[in-house]
Amino acid sequence: MELVGCPLTATCAHPRSTPTKFLPAISTMASSYKNRFPYHPLPQSFSLPWMARAYYKTAAINPTLAPFSKNSQGLTPSKMLPFVSNRTTLFTRYTPDDWYRSNLTNYKESEISRQNAERLRVDTSLMIQDKYQQTKKTQVESTKNLGERVNDIEFWKSELCHELDEMIGETNALTDMKKRLERALAETEAPLQVAQECLLHREKRMGIDLVHDDVEKQLFTEVDVIRSCQERMQRYLDKAKAQLASNRAAQHELERDLVNKQAAHRIDDKCHHLRNTSNGISYYQGVERVDATISVPESWAKFTDDNILRSQSERAASAKLRDNIENLLVMTANEMWRQFNRVNVAFTNRIAEMADAKSKIQTHLAKTLQEIFQIEMNIEAIRKAIRDKGPPLKVAQTRLDERTRRPNVELCRDTAQLRLVNEVHEIDETIQSLQQRLRDAEDTLQMLVHAKSVLEHDLAVKANSLFIDQEKCMGMRKTFPSTARLVGYV
Repeated sequence: MELVGCPLTATCAHPRSTPTKFLPAISTMASSYKNRFPYHPLPQSFSLPWMARAYYKTAAINPTLAPFSKNSQGLTPSKMLPFVSNRTTLFTRYTPDDWYRSNLTNYKESEISRQNAERLRVDTSLMIQDKYQQTKKTQVESTKNLGERVNDIEFWKSELCHELDEMIGETNALTDMKKRLERALAETEAPLQVAQECLLHREKRMGIDLVHDDVEKQLFTEVDVIRSCQERMQRYLDKAKAQLASNRAAQHELERDLVNKQAAHRIDDKCHHLRNTSNGISYYQGVERVDATISVPESWAKFTDDNILRSQSERAASAKLRDNIENLLVMTANEMWRQFNRVNVAFTNRIAEMADAKSKIQTHLAKTLQEIFQIEMNIEAIRKAIRDKGPPLKVAQTRLDERTRRPNVELCRDTAQLRLVNEVHEIDETIQSLQQRLRDAEDTLQMLVHAKSVLEHDLAVKANSLFIDQEKCMGMRKTFPSTARLVGYV
């Protein structure tokens, strides 16, 4: 029995009374009501409203009419409708057995779902406990290993500090001529540091701007030139006083190793004291896949041990400085000046290229933003058109619903009925086409947003590269040691 027009929990819901003596038995009407009025279910979005306490659905009364024939003309209603006792079979959809089987199936599926959920909860609880213990054990072992590493670094750092102090004492014992060469050699450190810092700053460029361009080539050449000058001065110093050059090189290695040890000690000590409740901890996705290590504990310890042994050997063999180093100092000063100018010219050209690229990206970004605005307005217009189709659809469906309540033979499939059905289908098709057009517009908007994001990212990349080259690198390269300093007079 079908409940029509109200939820099941409503107090006013009553089953319709079955009329009698209006329609013939279904067996007598099977041939005349067959495939004359096909049933077209409406989309789910246009069904009746949902109620919080129960679901309900409209009755589907779909009578079909037999073709009009001469045999039916002239018959009185009493002759055409001889039996009405089985009219209720026209509205029956399921049997009681179907109803009971559906309930039993739902009960069984509910029980299986509950069993699976319970089994999942138990397994999850066991897994959480096991993983907690495993994670805690792993963290304890990592903390212990970090503590041992910190102790090793402290040991080698103290050894480096002691040896570095001894080397500085030996160097202070050199003569005035040795001090001049030391000053000249020290002056080359500033240009080298500037070139290296420029390279380091340019490593902070992002994405496609990480180009091995002419600036980078000239910077590498400048580093090579400065280091070459240092090496030649060192070789000439070896001729005058071979041991002094070795002492300087050993001292430089010790200082660099000590700086690395201090940085490593600071980092590892911080890691050693990190806990689950510490501030500053965060997620770094993919960091476990980055392997930037270049040594193992054996080669790491051997590296520092070799530096200390070399320093001790060179310090023990220290000797006096020889004369005549002027020509070498003048030549190295001229080479570094020429390469310094080449690097500055390369920076100037690259900055101009970067500014031009940035300007073009800004132009394209402005056009893309304008197109995004236009497509958003188009999307809003489509949505408004879809909303405007709601009232006509409601009217057509309400009319169809009201006409289902016509009594008896008045349920006629007349022109109005056909037009109302066609109207519902037409409005539904219109809404579907508008929704498809809306999806296409939204896809286009996503493409434009993606293009905008790419342009904005590229613009940020160009701005970052321009800032690095123009502000950081060129800002450091405004000054360069004079020739007098490069030859060791000052």
